[in-house]
Amino acid sequence: MLAVSRGWFPFRVLGLFLILSCTLALAQDEKVPDKPTQDDTARRQAEEFYQQGKFVAAMPLFEKLSADHPSDVVMKERWAWCLMQYSGTLPDIEQRKKTRVQARAIGLQAKELGDNSQLLQMLLELPEDGSEPKFSDRKEVDETMRAAEADFSRGDLDKAREGYMRAMLLDPGNYDAALFTGDVFFKQHLNGNAGEWFARAVQIDPNRETAYRYWGDALVALGKDDDARSKYIEAVVADPYNRRSSVGLTNWLQRNKLALNTVHLKDGAAVTQKDEKNINITLDSSLGKDDPNGPAWMMYAMGRASWRGDKFKKEFPNELKYRRTLKEEADCLGLMITILKEQKDYARKLKKLDPSLQALIKIQEEGFLEPFVLFSRADTEIAQDYEPYRAAHRENIRRYLDEFVVPKTPVTASK
Repeated sequence: MLAVSRGWFPFRVLGLFLILSCTLALAQDEKVPDKPTQDDTARRQAEEFYQQGKFVAAMPLFEKLSADHPSDVVMKERWAWCLMQYSGTLPDIEQRKKTRVQARAIGLQAKELGDNSQLLQMLLELPEDGSEPKFSDRKEVDETMRAAEADFSRGDLDKAREGYMRAMLLDPGNYDAALFTGDVFFKQHLNGNAGEWFARAVQIDPNRETAYRYWGDALVALGKDDDARSKYIEAVVADPYNRRSSVGLTNWLQRNKLALNTVHLKDGAAVTQKDEKNINITLDSSLGKDDPNGPAWMMYAMGRASWRGDKFKKEFPNELKYRRTLKEEADCLGLMITILKEQKDYARKLKKLDPSLQALIKIQEEGFLEPFVLFSRADTEIAQDYEPYRAAHRENIRRYLDEFVVPKTPVTASK
Protein backbone atom coordinates (compact mmCIF):
# COMPACT_ATOMS: atom_id res chain seq x y z
CA MET A 1 0.00 0.00 0.00
CA LEU A 2 0.96 3.64 0.17
CA ALA A 3 3.64 5.22 2.28
CA VAL A 4 2.37 6.82 5.46
CA SER A 5 3.90 9.15 8.01
CA ARG A 6 5.80 7.06 10.48
CA GLY A 7 4.67 6.64 14.02
CA TRP A 8 3.43 9.47 16.19
CA PHE A 9 6.34 11.84 15.64
CA PRO A 10 4.71 14.00 12.93
CA PHE A 11 1.83 14.77 15.32
CA ARG A 12 4.03 16.79 17.62
CA VAL A 13 4.11 19.71 15.21
CA LEU A 14 1.16 19.01 12.97
CA GLY A 15 -1.04 21.29 14.99
CA LEU A 16 1.14 24.40 15.04
CA PHE A 17 -1.19 26.45 12.83
CA LEU A 18 -4.11 24.73 14.53
CA ILE A 19 -2.75 25.66 17.95
CA LEU A 20 -2.26 29.28 16.92
CA SER A 21 -5.63 29.47 15.19
CA CYS A 22 -7.51 27.97 18.11
CA THR A 23 -5.72 30.22 20.57
CA LEU A 24 -6.49 33.34 18.54
CA ALA A 25 -10.12 32.32 18.09
CA LEU A 26 -10.41 31.68 21.80
CA ALA A 27 -8.89 35.05 22.60
CA GLN A 28 -11.33 36.80 20.26
CA ASP A 29 -14.32 35.09 21.81
CA GLU A 30 -13.31 35.80 25.40
CA LYS A 31 -14.44 38.96 27.14
CA VAL A 32 -11.83 40.34 29.48
CA PRO A 33 -13.45 40.96 32.87
CA ASP A 34 -12.83 44.16 34.77
CA LYS A 35 -11.27 42.16 37.59
CA PRO A 36 -9.76 38.89 36.37
CA THR A 37 -10.32 35.94 38.68
CA GLN A 38 -7.60 33.48 39.67
CA ASP A 39 -9.12 31.03 37.19
CA ASP A 40 -8.90 33.60 34.39
CA THR A 41 -5.27 34.27 35.20
CA ALA A 42 -4.39 30.56 35.19
CA ARG A 43 -6.19 30.07 31.87
CA ARG A 44 -4.39 32.93 30.20
CA GLN A 45 -1.03 31.79 31.53
CA ALA A 46 -1.67 28.26 30.29
CA GLU A 47 -2.68 29.53 26.84
CA GLU A 48 0.40 31.74 26.67
CA PHE A 49 2.70 28.79 27.43
CA TYR A 50 0.79 26.66 24.94
CA GLN A 51 1.09 29.18 22.13
CA GLN A 52 4.80 29.56 22.83
CA GLY A 53 5.28 25.80 22.59
CA LYS A 54 6.18 25.47 26.28
CA PHE A 55 4.04 22.39 26.67
CA VAL A 56 5.72 21.04 29.79
CA ALA A 57 5.11 24.32 31.62
CA ALA A 58 1.52 24.47 30.39
CA MET A 59 0.68 20.87 31.32
CA PRO A 60 -0.01 21.23 35.08
CA LEU A 61 -2.06 24.37 34.47
CA PHE A 62 -4.32 22.61 31.96
CA GLU A 63 -4.56 19.61 34.27
CA LYS A 64 -5.95 21.80 37.07
CA LEU A 65 -8.21 23.74 34.70
CA SER A 66 -9.59 20.46 33.35
CA ALA A 67 -10.27 19.26 36.87
CA ASP A 68 -12.06 22.52 37.71
CA HIS A 69 -13.98 22.51 34.41
CA PRO A 70 -14.51 18.82 33.48
CA SER A 71 -16.83 19.64 30.56
CA ASP A 72 -14.46 22.16 28.92
CA VAL A 73 -13.28 20.35 25.79
CA VAL A 74 -10.63 22.96 24.96
CA MET A 75 -8.90 22.53 28.31
CA LYS A 76 -9.08 18.76 28.03
CA GLU A 77 -7.65 18.75 24.52
CA ARG A 78 -4.83 21.09 25.58
CA TRP A 79 -4.03 18.89 28.58
CA ALA A 80 -3.92 15.76 26.41
CA TRP A 81 -1.63 17.41 23.87
CA CYS A 82 0.74 18.73 26.54
CA LEU A 83 0.90 15.29 28.15
CA MET A 84 1.82 13.74 24.83
CA GLN A 85 4.59 16.31 24.38
CA TYR A 86 5.74 15.82 27.96
CA SER A 87 6.13 12.08 27.36
CA GLY A 88 9.04 12.83 25.07
CA THR A 89 10.99 14.39 27.94
CA LEU A 90 10.86 11.26 30.09
CA PRO A 91 14.03 9.13 30.14
CA ASP A 92 12.31 5.81 30.88
CA ILE A 93 10.58 4.09 27.95
CA GLU A 94 7.84 2.59 30.13
CA GLN A 95 7.10 6.00 31.63
CA ARG A 96 6.84 7.43 28.13
CA LYS A 97 4.41 4.69 27.08
CA LYS A 98 2.28 5.11 30.19
CA THR A 99 2.09 8.88 29.70
CA ARG A 100 1.09 8.57 26.03
CA VAL A 101 -1.62 6.08 26.96
CA GLN A 102 -2.90 8.63 29.49
CA ALA A 103 -2.78 11.41 26.88
CA ARG A 104 -4.80 9.34 24.44
CA ALA A 105 -7.35 8.47 27.13
CA ILE A 106 -7.86 12.16 27.92
CA GLY A 107 -8.20 12.83 24.21
CA LEU A 108 -10.99 10.23 24.05
CA GLN A 109 -12.74 12.04 26.90
CA ALA A 110 -12.57 15.24 24.87
CA LYS A 111 -14.02 13.40 21.89
CA GLU A 112 -16.91 12.10 24.01
CA LEU A 113 -17.63 15.71 24.96
CA GLY A 114 -17.97 16.61 21.28
CA ASP A 115 -14.43 17.63 20.33
CA ASN A 116 -13.62 16.77 16.71
CA SER A 117 -10.75 19.10 15.91
CA GLN A 118 -7.97 18.17 13.51
CA LEU A 119 -5.51 18.32 16.38
CA LEU A 120 -7.52 15.84 18.43
CA GLN A 121 -7.87 13.49 15.47
CA MET A 122 -4.09 13.42 15.14
CA LEU A 123 -3.71 12.76 18.86
CA LEU A 124 -6.10 9.81 18.72
CA GLU A 125 -3.94 8.18 16.06
CA LEU A 126 -1.41 7.41 18.80
CA PRO A 127 -0.96 3.65 19.25
CA GLU A 128 -3.31 2.48 21.98
CA ASP A 129 -0.46 0.83 23.86
CA GLY A 130 1.66 4.00 23.84
CA SER A 131 4.43 2.36 21.84
CA GLU A 132 6.90 4.45 19.88
CA PRO A 133 8.93 3.77 16.75
CA LYS A 134 12.59 4.64 16.44
CA PHE A 135 13.90 7.74 14.75
CA SER A 136 16.82 5.65 13.56
CA ASP A 137 18.25 2.15 13.90
CA ARG A 138 21.51 3.81 14.89
CA LYS A 139 21.52 4.29 18.64
CA GLU A 140 23.47 7.56 18.58
CA VAL A 141 21.12 9.14 16.04
CA ASP A 142 18.01 7.93 17.85
CA GLU A 143 19.20 9.25 21.21
CA THR A 144 20.18 12.59 19.68
CA MET A 145 16.73 12.96 18.13
CA ARG A 146 14.96 12.06 21.38
CA ALA A 147 17.01 14.59 23.31
CA ALA A 148 16.12 17.26 20.74
CA GLU A 149 12.45 16.30 20.98
CA ALA A 150 12.59 16.70 24.76
CA ASP A 151 14.10 20.18 24.33
CA PHE A 152 11.37 21.03 21.84
CA SER A 153 8.64 19.97 24.28
CA ARG A 154 10.18 22.12 26.99
CA GLY A 155 10.15 25.11 24.63
CA ASP A 156 13.95 25.37 24.31
CA LEU A 157 13.88 25.83 20.56
CA ASP A 158 17.51 26.84 20.02
CA LYS A 159 18.75 23.73 21.81
CA ALA A 160 16.23 21.55 19.97
CA ARG A 161 17.38 22.90 16.63
CA GLU A 162 21.01 22.20 17.51
CA GLY A 163 20.03 18.63 18.36
CA TYR A 164 18.18 18.05 15.10
CA MET A 165 21.09 19.48 13.12
CA ARG A 166 23.48 17.23 15.01
CA ALA A 167 21.34 14.25 14.03
CA MET A 168 21.49 15.40 10.40
CA LEU A 169 25.30 15.46 10.57
CA LEU A 170 25.27 11.93 11.94
CA ASP A 171 22.68 10.76 9.39
CA PRO A 172 22.19 13.10 6.38
CA GLY A 173 19.35 10.89 5.15
CA ASN A 174 17.21 11.24 8.27
CA TYR A 175 13.89 12.68 7.12
CA ASP A 176 12.63 13.57 10.60
CA ALA A 177 15.79 15.47 11.49
CA ALA A 178 15.45 17.69 8.42
CA LEU A 179 11.70 18.09 8.92
CA PHE A 180 11.96 19.03 12.59
CA THR A 181 14.83 21.45 11.96
CA GLY A 182 12.58 23.25 9.51
CA ASP A 183 9.75 23.19 11.98
CA VAL A 184 11.84 24.90 14.66
CA PHE A 185 12.77 27.64 12.19
CA PHE A 186 9.08 27.97 11.33
CA LYS A 187 8.13 28.25 14.98
CA GLN A 188 10.78 30.96 15.37
CA HIS A 189 9.20 32.82 12.41
CA LEU A 190 12.28 32.27 10.23
CA ASN A 191 10.15 30.99 7.39
CA GLY A 192 12.72 31.24 4.62
CA ASN A 193 15.13 29.05 6.60
CA ALA A 194 12.27 26.69 7.38
CA GLY A 195 11.52 26.24 3.69
CA GLU A 196 15.12 25.29 2.94
CA TRP A 197 14.97 22.46 5.48
CA PHE A 198 11.57 21.29 4.31
CA ALA A 199 13.00 21.16 0.79
CA ARG A 200 15.84 19.02 2.12
CA ALA A 201 13.33 16.62 3.69
CA VAL A 202 11.49 16.38 0.37
CA GLN A 203 14.75 15.45 -1.36
CA ILE A 204 15.29 12.68 1.20
CA ASP A 205 11.84 11.18 0.64
CA PRO A 206 9.55 12.79 -1.96
CA ASN A 207 6.78 10.32 -1.17
CA ARG A 208 6.17 11.45 2.40
CA GLU A 209 3.59 14.18 2.60
CA THR A 210 4.58 16.02 5.79
CA ALA A 211 7.42 18.23 4.52
CA TYR A 212 5.32 19.51 1.59
CA ARG A 213 2.53 20.44 3.99
CA TYR A 214 4.83 22.20 6.47
CA TRP A 215 6.54 23.97 3.57
CA GLY A 216 3.14 25.22 2.46
CA ASP A 217 2.51 26.59 5.95
CA ALA A 218 5.82 28.46 5.84
CA LEU A 219 4.94 29.94 2.46
CA VAL A 220 1.56 31.09 3.75
CA ALA A 221 3.37 32.85 6.60
CA LEU A 222 5.54 34.58 3.98
CA GLY A 223 2.42 35.72 2.12
CA LYS A 224 3.12 33.41 -0.83
CA ASP A 225 -0.31 31.83 -1.02
CA ASP A 226 -0.02 30.57 -4.60
CA ASP A 227 3.29 28.82 -3.88
CA ALA A 228 1.70 27.35 -0.75
CA ARG A 229 -1.13 25.96 -2.87
CA SER A 230 1.44 24.11 -5.00
CA LYS A 231 3.06 22.53 -1.94
CA TYR A 232 -0.29 21.45 -0.52
CA ILE A 233 -1.06 19.79 -3.85
CA GLU A 234 2.31 18.01 -3.75
CA ALA A 235 1.46 16.70 -0.28
CA VAL A 236 -1.66 15.05 -1.69
CA VAL A 237 0.25 13.66 -4.66
CA ALA A 238 2.79 12.12 -2.29
CA ASP A 239 0.27 10.20 -0.20
CA PRO A 240 -3.38 10.76 -1.16
CA TYR A 241 -5.00 8.06 0.96
CA ASN A 242 -3.46 9.38 4.17
CA ARG A 243 -5.98 11.72 5.81
CA ARG A 244 -3.23 14.03 7.07
CA SER A 245 -2.08 14.78 3.51
CA SER A 246 -5.08 16.99 2.79
CA VAL A 247 -5.04 18.96 6.08
CA GLY A 248 -2.96 21.80 4.66
CA LEU A 249 -5.00 22.00 1.47
CA THR A 250 -8.26 21.92 3.43
CA ASN A 251 -7.12 24.80 5.62
CA TRP A 252 -5.94 26.73 2.56
CA LEU A 253 -9.35 26.28 0.91
CA GLN A 254 -11.16 27.42 4.04
CA ARG A 255 -8.98 30.52 4.41
CA ASN A 256 -9.68 31.47 0.79
CA LYS A 257 -13.36 30.47 0.98
CA LEU A 258 -12.99 27.95 -1.84
CA ALA A 259 -14.05 24.35 -2.44
CA LEU A 260 -12.60 21.50 -4.49
CA ASN A 261 -14.01 20.93 -7.98
CA THR A 262 -14.91 17.30 -7.46
CA VAL A 263 -16.73 15.04 -9.94
CA HIS A 264 -18.77 12.21 -8.42
CA LEU A 265 -20.23 9.63 -10.80
CA LYS A 266 -23.46 8.04 -9.66
CA ASP A 267 -23.20 4.52 -11.00
CA GLY A 268 -26.06 3.61 -13.31
CA ALA A 269 -25.26 -0.09 -13.42
CA ALA A 270 -24.07 -2.83 -11.09
CA VAL A 271 -22.06 -5.98 -11.80
CA THR A 272 -22.32 -8.99 -9.51
CA GLN A 273 -20.74 -12.41 -9.75
CA LYS A 274 -21.71 -15.73 -8.15
CA ASP A 275 -19.00 -17.79 -9.83
CA GLU A 276 -16.77 -17.68 -12.91
CA LYS A 277 -19.64 -18.49 -15.28
CA ASN A 278 -22.40 -16.37 -13.75
CA ILE A 279 -21.83 -12.63 -14.02
CA ASN A 280 -24.93 -10.43 -13.77
CA ILE A 281 -25.50 -6.86 -14.94
CA THR A 282 -28.24 -4.72 -13.42
CA LEU A 283 -29.10 -1.37 -15.02
CA ASP A 284 -30.54 1.37 -12.82
CA SER A 285 -34.33 1.40 -13.30
CA SER A 286 -34.36 5.21 -13.30
CA LEU A 287 -32.60 5.26 -16.68
CA GLY A 288 -35.37 5.50 -19.27
CA LYS A 289 -35.43 3.96 -22.75
CA ASP A 290 -34.33 7.14 -24.53
CA ASP A 291 -32.00 8.32 -21.78
CA PRO A 292 -28.51 8.79 -23.34
CA ASN A 293 -26.98 7.90 -19.97
CA GLY A 294 -28.41 4.37 -20.22
CA PRO A 295 -26.27 3.02 -23.10
CA ALA A 296 -23.19 4.56 -21.48
CA TRP A 297 -23.69 2.75 -18.19
CA MET A 298 -24.59 -0.48 -19.96
CA MET A 299 -21.30 -0.36 -21.86
CA TYR A 300 -19.45 0.40 -18.61
CA ALA A 301 -21.05 -2.64 -16.96
CA MET A 302 -20.30 -4.89 -19.92
CA GLY A 303 -16.68 -3.81 -19.74
CA ARG A 304 -16.49 -4.64 -16.05
CA ALA A 305 -18.11 -8.02 -16.70
CA SER A 306 -15.44 -8.87 -19.26
CA TRP A 307 -12.72 -7.98 -16.74
CA ARG A 308 -14.26 -10.35 -14.22
CA GLY A 309 -13.98 -13.04 -16.86
CA ASP A 310 -10.76 -13.84 -18.68
CA LYS A 311 -9.46 -10.30 -19.20
CA PHE A 312 -8.13 -9.87 -15.66
CA LYS A 313 -6.19 -13.14 -15.85
CA LYS A 314 -4.59 -12.07 -19.12
CA GLU A 315 -3.67 -8.59 -17.87
CA PHE A 316 -2.51 -9.67 -14.39
CA PRO A 317 -1.21 -13.24 -14.70
CA ASN A 318 0.76 -13.00 -11.45
CA GLU A 319 -2.25 -12.16 -9.29
CA LEU A 320 -4.02 -15.19 -7.84
CA LYS A 321 -7.56 -13.81 -7.76
CA TYR A 322 -9.61 -11.06 -9.35
CA ARG A 323 -9.50 -7.56 -7.97
CA ARG A 324 -10.73 -4.25 -9.26
CA THR A 325 -7.79 -2.37 -10.79
CA LEU A 326 -6.93 1.08 -12.09
CA LYS A 327 -6.51 -0.41 -15.55
CA GLU A 328 -9.98 -1.98 -15.48
CA GLU A 329 -11.76 1.12 -14.24
CA ALA A 330 -10.03 3.44 -16.70
CA ASP A 331 -10.75 1.00 -19.53
CA CYS A 332 -14.45 0.73 -18.67
CA LEU A 333 -14.91 4.48 -18.26
CA GLY A 334 -13.16 4.89 -21.61
CA LEU A 335 -15.63 2.47 -23.21
CA MET A 336 -18.49 4.44 -21.73
CA ILE A 337 -17.18 7.68 -23.21
CA THR A 338 -16.64 6.02 -26.59
CA ILE A 339 -20.23 4.76 -26.80
CA LEU A 340 -21.49 8.21 -25.85
CA LYS A 341 -19.52 9.89 -28.60
CA GLU A 342 -20.65 7.34 -31.19
CA GLN A 343 -24.36 8.00 -30.61
CA LYS A 344 -26.28 9.85 -33.29
CA ASP A 345 -26.76 13.54 -32.58
CA TYR A 346 -23.98 13.38 -29.99
CA ALA A 347 -23.71 17.16 -29.71
CA ARG A 348 -27.42 17.42 -28.91
CA LYS A 349 -27.47 14.46 -26.53
CA LEU A 350 -24.36 15.73 -24.74
CA LYS A 351 -26.47 18.47 -23.19
CA LYS A 352 -28.82 15.85 -21.74
CA LEU A 353 -26.07 13.86 -20.12
CA ASP A 354 -25.56 13.84 -16.39
CA PRO A 355 -23.24 16.82 -15.62
CA SER A 356 -20.75 14.43 -14.01
CA LEU A 357 -20.49 12.50 -17.31
CA GLN A 358 -20.01 15.75 -19.20
CA ALA A 359 -17.16 16.61 -16.83
CA LEU A 360 -15.71 13.11 -17.21
CA ILE A 361 -15.53 13.53 -20.98
CA LYS A 362 -13.48 16.71 -20.55
CA ILE A 363 -11.19 14.96 -18.08
CA GLN A 364 -10.65 12.08 -20.49
CA GLU A 365 -9.95 14.41 -23.42
CA GLU A 366 -7.21 16.11 -21.38
CA GLY A 367 -5.56 12.75 -20.58
CA PHE A 368 -6.46 12.65 -16.89
CA LEU A 369 -8.72 9.60 -16.76
CA GLU A 370 -6.33 7.52 -14.63
CA PRO A 371 -5.77 10.26 -12.01
CA PHE A 372 -9.54 10.76 -11.88
CA VAL A 373 -9.99 7.06 -11.12
CA LEU A 374 -7.31 7.13 -8.42
CA PHE A 375 -8.88 10.09 -6.65
CA SER A 376 -12.60 9.73 -7.31
CA ARG A 377 -13.23 6.02 -7.97
CA ALA A 378 -10.63 4.27 -5.87
CA ASP A 379 -11.45 1.57 -3.34
CA THR A 380 -8.93 -0.47 -1.36
CA GLU A 381 -8.22 -2.60 -4.43
CA ILE A 382 -7.68 0.20 -6.93
CA ALA A 383 -5.56 2.07 -4.36
CA GLN A 384 -2.96 -0.69 -4.65
CA ASP A 385 -2.12 0.67 -8.11
CA TYR A 386 -1.36 4.21 -6.94
CA GLU A 387 2.33 3.83 -6.12
CA PRO A 388 3.38 2.32 -9.47
CA TYR A 389 1.26 4.87 -11.34
CA ARG A 390 2.78 7.73 -9.31
CA ALA A 391 6.28 6.43 -10.03
CA ALA A 392 5.66 6.66 -13.79
CA HIS A 393 3.18 9.55 -14.03
CA ARG A 394 3.72 11.87 -11.06
CA GLU A 395 3.48 15.02 -13.16
CA ASN A 396 0.18 13.88 -14.68
CA ILE A 397 -1.31 13.46 -11.20
CA ARG A 398 -0.08 16.89 -10.17
CA ARG A 399 -1.47 18.52 -13.31
CA TYR A 400 -4.85 16.86 -12.80
CA LEU A 401 -5.14 18.26 -9.29
CA ASP A 402 -3.78 21.65 -10.36
CA GLU A 403 -5.88 22.07 -13.51
CA PHE A 404 -9.13 20.31 -12.62
CA VAL A 405 -9.58 19.77 -8.90
CA VAL A 406 -8.00 22.55 -6.84
CA PRO A 407 -9.32 26.04 -7.62
CA LYS A 408 -6.79 28.71 -8.48
CA THR A 409 -5.51 31.12 -5.86
CA PRO A 410 -7.66 34.27 -5.66
CA VAL A 411 -5.81 37.26 -7.12
CA THR A 412 -5.79 39.13 -3.81
CA ALA A 413 -4.40 36.11 -1.95
CA SER A 414 -1.65 35.35 -4.47
CA LYS A 415 -0.02 38.75 -4.12
